[in-house]
Order: sequence, then structure tokens, then C-alpha cells
Amino acid sequence: MGKNVNRAKNPVKSALTTLRIVEALKDREGARVTDLAQDLDLPKSSVHNYLSTLEQEEYVVKCDNRYYVGLKFLDIGTEARNRLSIHDIAKPEMQSLAEQTGELSNLLVEEHGKGVYIHREVGEDAVQVDATTGQRVHLHNTGLGKAILAHLPPERVEEILDRHGMPATTENTITDPENLFDELAEIRDRGVAFDREERLNGLRCVAAPILDQEDEVVGAVSVSGPRSRMSTERFREDIPTLLRNAVNIIELNIAYR
Repeated sequence: MGKNVNRAKNPVKSALTTLRIVEALKDREGARVTDLAQDLDLPKSSVHNYLSTLEQEEYVVKCDNRYYVGLKFLDIGTEARNRLSIHDIAKPEMQSLAEQTGELSNLLVEEHGKGVYIHREVGEDAVQVDATTGQRVHLHNTGLGKAILAHLPPERVEEILDRHGMPATTENTITDPENLFDELAEIRDRGVAFDREERLNGLRCVAAPILDQEDEVVGAVSVSGPRSRMSTERFREDIPTLLRNAVNIIELNIAYR
């Protein structure tokens, strides 16, 4: 698939380089100047100048000749999340879901064709997974993402798939657009989406979309857990019922907040 990206007419090269460096620091969980220069194919002196400027402005920190993303980004990220009222509205029901199931409850929204985790609640039996607040993921291989895609216009779904593709992360990932559209129709009919180890081996998920008064999808909430506890009736009936009830309350609070 080709990429259909909304590109800036006159992108600022230095801004793009700064962002590449910050993202590389995040992905590497810290790095030395030499490593970044090699990874990004940039002169070592240029990378050092960028990092020195970012350190001066308190966006990165230096420790033992390694640079790390600074906590100032946390303040910016929190502000970005707080502009989404769905975070505060959904939080009480997510806490209830985590308590009732003992599993992990997640809240995801779509931005630029990717899913972004903006909140999670941890039940007493919840397993640790790689999904963290702020993490961006593909939409086609998660229950949350499929719940959102199912309620977007078909042309928007095609645009997202064209831009980001459908990479396989497990042998269960749906990688054929026609198969995905068939499943999205089923999700609209039953009201919930299932992730059958499509993003992570051993992890299953049930998700439900959150719609506003205009029936536009504003996010999705899920319960996820290990295959051993997410099977049979609990996976197909019990947790979906809990999710539908929670989403009903969330949607009412959105409508009448």
C-alpha cells in the first residue's frame, strides 16, 4: 500500500531533525551522541548541538554521557491528554472494570490514524504488558483499534490502512483489508471487538467503542488479560456485558456532562 500523508508545504528541516532525535532517544531509552549520529546518519557535531540545545531548554537530561528524554515532556503530554474530556469521564468506569475483572482496563483514542493509550487501570490479577500511557499502536491488530475502525467512515479506514499499512505482529494478525472490513461489520453488529492474540501472543482483549451524541466514535475501552483467563464464557459473554454496561454510563455522561 502507498502512503497518503498530509505533508507540510514547507517543512522546517531543523524541526524535523529535532523530532527525529527525540523519538530516537525514546525508542532507545537513552543514547550516546555517537550512537544517535550513526542511527540517524547525521554528523556527530550536529547531534551534539541539538542535544545541548534540548538539554539547555530542559527537554533532555544527560547522565554518564548518555542523553534521556526529560520529564518536561510529561507536562506537555499531560496537557495534551487533559484536553480530551473522555479521559476524566471514562476513568471511574475503567476503575470499576479493573476491580470487577481483576484484569487490565485500557482507554484508547485515534490520532493521525494510530491508536494512543491515554489511560489504564490495573486490576489485582492484571498482567504487565508493553502498552503504556502515551504509546501509539496500529489500529488493525488491537481490539480497541478495531472497535474504533468499525465506527469510522469506510473511506477514512481505507486512508488509515493506506497510510500505516497492516503489519503482522503475531500469526493471528489480520493483514488482508477485505477480511478486516468483514470483521468490522461483525463488530458493529455485536457492539464489541475481540483481540484474539492479534497484537501480542498470549494476550486477549475485549473492547467496546465509545460514541458521542452524533454517533461518532471518540474512543474505545477494553479489558485485556492472558489467554488462560480470557476464554470460553468469560471472554465471549461475561466481560462483553460488563463493557457494554460501562460504555453506556460513559456515553450518558458524555451526552449530559
